[in-house]
Amino acid sequence: ILGLLMAWGATALSRRQPSARFTYGLRSSSILVALANAVFLLVVTGGIAWEAIQRMLHPSPVASGIVIGVAAFGVAINTGTALLFMAGRKGDLNIRAAFLHMAGDAAVSLGVVLAGIGMLFTDWFWLDPAVSLLISAVIVIATWGLLRDSLNLTLHGVPEGIETQAVRAYLAALPDVAAVHDLHIWAMSTTETALTVHLVMPNGHPGDALLNRIGNELQRRFRIDHPTLQVEAGDPAHPCALAPDHRV
Repeated sequence: ILGLLMAWGATALSRRQPSARFTYGLRSSSILVALANAVFLLVVTGGIAWEAIQRMLHPSPVASGIVIGVAAFGVAINTGTALLFMAGRKGDLNIRAAFLHMAGDAAVSLGVVLAGIGMLFTDWFWLDPAVSLLISAVIVIATWGLLRDSLNLTLHGVPEGIETQAVRAYLAALPDVAAVHDLHIWAMSTTETALTVHLVMPNGHPGDALLNRIGNELQRRFRIDHPTLQVEAGDPAHPCALAPDHRV
């Protein structure tokens, strides 16, 4: 529930209007919450695994009937909630985090049901911790990608699915563009991407129509929503200090 509330809270914060202090608004809160959810999932899963190891070392009888009933209810609730987030999980890291939370809870509950049924007929009390360890491993594998991607966005890495060299090649092939430098691409939120770049155009400013077309193409081809283009004449008497690739 906590992970779900965090995801909803981040969605609400990301809709806040920009201010003099937060000129992008609070859009990046969705990235921070996705990272927090990934860490929280791993910590909770670690706790489940530790408890399972203790039960494996010291097995004890379990009231299988009650356990099966409660866990089955958890499977239904968590699966239904996870399905609500399934459609948007590929396009929004924050929704993906919420989906993994609910899917993980459903998987744990399902494991408890299966282990409970097994113990009901066999008295193999080690089944419960064994299934818990197996499901914990699956959750860690699924969450690792979320942790990697959210950490990448937190550190202003290029969002997954966008190739920097492809963006550079597109910009370099534009009419009258002699050079491209100081190209930066980063995530403003889990659903929005920004870009800044310097275009060297010796013939001068290309006009607003071309800049508007470039913005539309960047959005269509690369899902870049917030481009900022600086046009330079390339005067050798006044070189751009940010032209070298190693300068940021």
